[in-house]
Amino acid sequence: MLLIAVAADAQANRIKRYRFEVLETVPQSREHFVQGLQIVEGMLYMGTGLYGASKLLEYDFPSMALRRQTNLPNDLFGEGITRFADKIYQLTYRARKLLVYDAESFELTRTLPIRAQGWGITHNSEHLVYSDGSANLYFLDRNSGSVVRTLPDTLNGKQLARIKELECIDGRIWANEWQTNQMIEINPSTGVVESVADLRGLLDPQLRQDDTDVLNGIAWDSERKHLWVTGKRWPKIYRIRLIEFGLPPRPAPGPVKPEAP
Repeated sequence: MLLIAVAADAQANRIKRYRFEVLETVPQSREHFVQGLQIVEGMLYMGTGLYGASKLLEYDFPSMALRRQTNLPNDLFGEGITRFADKIYQLTYRARKLLVYDAESFELTRTLPIRAQGWGITHNSEHLVYSDGSANLYFLDRNSGSVVRTLPDTLNGKQLARIKELECIDGRIWANEWQTNQMIEINPSTGVVESVADLRGLLDPQLRQDDTDVLNGIAWDSERKHLWVTGKRWPKIYRIRLIEFGLPPRPAPGPVKPEAP
């Protein structure tokens, strides 16, 4: 037991801790119960949830001009989304279905089975990666949906559940932890959480309404190296910079873009 405790303490000492700085905001509809977010070639893909209100949307970004959308059947609760090559994948919550769309036409082309609930999804260069609310991440064959690897996640030596929205950034998997105000960085080889970002205070309390929900939504603009985050029924999407605790803020590269009225 002593060895386990020492190992956990050593891991805790290696974890990077981040605070944040807001660089830019973009308005979005408060109706969006955001479950998945991704930026690809200047387009923002968003999946929303709730029965009777779940959608897959495509926006020009950052203008937020809606280009396309498709509504899910009323009996499906949409969850995380990811675009991988010429396909868009959208999880469902309890139906154990992974919806597959043609990225050009936005037409549903296939439905793949998944073994449990769907929470968050992303992809690396080879596989889809999804979470089901447990301590596991599942690496899937993108054509068959079959599980090729299961990865338990640990923080300070303990398995970490409630992994939600996922985003692959420079080979690492970043995730929201449901019902918390933090993002975590997971090593995709070991499952070990290597970084924790504290996003408390990101949403101004004055912007909260009765139905404002939790932090959820991570999008990495790989072309500009910009990190965007949001939440369920939040009025804004935020571009942030992560700053390691103990380090001074770096100067912004230019003036902050004014918010749209």
